[in-house]
Amino acid sequence: MYFGTKLEVAICDLKDFKPMEQNEVAIIQNKILVIRNQQVMIDRDIAELYGVETKRLNEQVKRNIERFPEEFCFQLSDSEIESLRSQIVTLKIQSEQTSQRGKHSKYRPYAFTEQGVAMLSAVSARRSKI
Repeated sequence: MYFGTKLEVAICDLKDFKPMEQNEVAIIQNKILVIRNQQVMIDRDIAELYGVETKRLNEQVKRNIERFPEEFCFQLSDSEIESLRSQIVTLKIQSEQTSQRGKHSKYRPYAFTEQGVAMLSAVSARRSKI
């Protein structure tokens, strides 16, 4: 059994901790990016893992902004967004399979470090759902 990296474990709700299956680990590992020389996950990917809308996750961050210093999360710059779009070919594939609507977000995404993902877990544990 594989217990995952620190970032992967931070996503798990520790009170219900169980070892992750290999396919779960692969899904999470594919969502970990290196931006500003830090391993991060993008808000939409975290929201998808939690089963909530990205908008709701970001609302929760804004309500608890004092718990999310820049070492925990930051908004991507326009150049980082463009670089990310050019790296992720799946956006093009998905947009060909579905409509063009929603292809690109009109808001700059947040990137969460390992500590930011852990804080999201703590903040969401205080509420029934993000």
